[in-house]
Amino acid sequence: MKLIEKKRKDILDAAIREFREQGFPAARVNRIAELAEVSKRTLYKHFESKEVLFQAITDILLEEIAATPKLRYLPGAPLRGQLFSAVQDYVGHLTGEEYMGLNRLVMSELLRDQDLAQAFFARAAMQDGPIQALIAEAMQAGALRQGDPGFAAGQLLSMVKHFLVWPQFLMGAKAGVDADAVIADCIDMVLAHYGPPD
Repeated sequence: MKLIEKKRKDILDAAIREFREQGFPAARVNRIAELAEVSKRTLYKHFESKEVLFQAITDILLEEIAATPKLRYLPGAPLRGQLFSAVQDYVGHLTGEEYMGLNRLVMSELLRDQDLAQAFFARAAMQDGPIQALIAEAMQAGALRQGDPGFAAGQLLSMVKHFLVWPQFLMGAKAGVDADAVIADCIDMVLAHYGPPD
């Protein structure tokens, strides 16, 4: 890693730490520079303001979402099993310590700034998630009835997140439920609704 890239990463890591500890409004650029062990001038060479720095952090979150591998529907394998593995992996990613911390940081600021929230969710909506891609291919193959794959994926993931992601996101503790049983039930509900026509 080149020195300039390392400094940029150090500044971002320091900003994430400062924003987490102080919240965005109270975070200080001086403190971020100190944590990153760079001068304030160097920090401003990379990021012209605290707002631009925060934007770079939201970009990291969106890049993580985009980097999730797209899943292909395998016609020879049961769709239920494919969806189960996909949702398990997705929940594991969302509840990972690093992603969860970054997500909390970004969401807390989006709640405060509606313009920033609209811009963030507009950009996030342009990305097809892995489950949406899998459902789209299953619909094209006739394994599910035709519909809006994004809407169907949203229905499935909203149910799963209610039980397995939001309790951890909001309260810092995993829900006291059997995660595999929850995922299986949610998939069964979606498959019952989107099952192929006879």
